Amino acid sequence: MTRIEKKFAALKAEGRKAFVSYIMAGDPDLATSLSLMKGLPAAGVDVIELGIPFTDPMADGPTIQLAGQRALEGGQTLQRTLDMVAEFRRGDDATPVVLMGYYNPIYSRGVDRFLKDAKAAGVDGLIVVDLPPEEDDELCIPANRAGLNFIRLATPTTDAKRLPKVLQNTSGFLYYVSITGITGAAAAQAAEVAPEVARIKAATELPVIVGFGIRSPEAAKAIATVADGAVVGTAIVKLVEERRPVAEVLAFVKGLAAGAHAA
Repeated sequence: MTRIEKKFAALKAEGRKAFVSYIMAGDPDLATSLSLMKGLPAAGVDVIELGIPFTDPMADGPTIQLAGQRALEGGQTLQRTLDMVAEFRRGDDATPVVLMGYYNPIYSRGVDRFLKDAKAAGVDGLIVVDLPPEEDDELCIPANRAGLNFIRLATPTTDAKRLPKVLQNTSGFLYYVSITGITGAAAAQAAEVAPEVARIKAATELPVIVGFGIRSPEAAKAIATVADGAVVGTAIVKLVEERRPVAEVLAFVKGLAAGAHAA
């Protein structure tokens, strides 16, 4: 079992929902983002999504786009992101880490080399938003063979015909995007999410985690009540953008985690 699978098995046994947080690697600088990453587990984060900065992040809203730009301007690279995970692993061998980003930096490095290096660094899973299921041979299947979970996104437009294709090689968990559009664009509504999550769960035994548009502990609780957990990214990254102290960002994260765990 991967760390992701172990974490969700443990949460299920405890009757608890998951809280997943997203930060951008290298934002606003490497030292600050590493300090933030190291503090996330104690703040209640069950799974860390670590963004790989990229020049053309088409699925991301302005907040996360700007985070990626700041990181790139500060010299963040794919190698530095992997090094960041390796440094995190020196003090934490339990918390799952998922790299989230786009295929271009991975392709440029070479898939085989990337998978070997990611596994060695302590990465547990990948979310690559611009690789559809039709391209599974490109990265998804090799990742699964390498022992890394490949986590797919489903959206409100993923209909009954498309869903089996999305699920076929997905592992770890399914990330349900609660709104149509880019990150941070609108608020998630639990009443609208609930029937979609139920529809997906009828087709898979994978945990279904909901992200996009969750900005408060109350919203995290509402979403986690109808799903297996909640993901928050933009609201956290916004505080980093405002150069809030790491302790303040972690206090905000702790409130979000408490909300999800109260579901």
